[in-house]
Amino acid sequence: MESDPLLRTREVSDLLGVPENTLRWWRYIGKGPDSFRLGPRRVVYRRSKVMAWLAAQEAAGAKHTMA
Repeated sequence: MESDPLLRTREVSDLLGVPENTLRWWRYIGKGPDSFRLGPRRVVYRRSKVMAWLAAQEAAGAKHTMA
């Protein structure tokens, strides 16, 4: 899995340009990119999942602007 690194919440926050608390809220309501826990507290994201989620958001936004 070396080619698909794990990202911490701060790294995803920087990548997407959204506050960490927004990511936490999205996780709570099931809206944001897929994440999982390593151990009792550490939340991580696979980079590929974050990028796929971002692409889906972009595609959904493009559909709305074409209508």
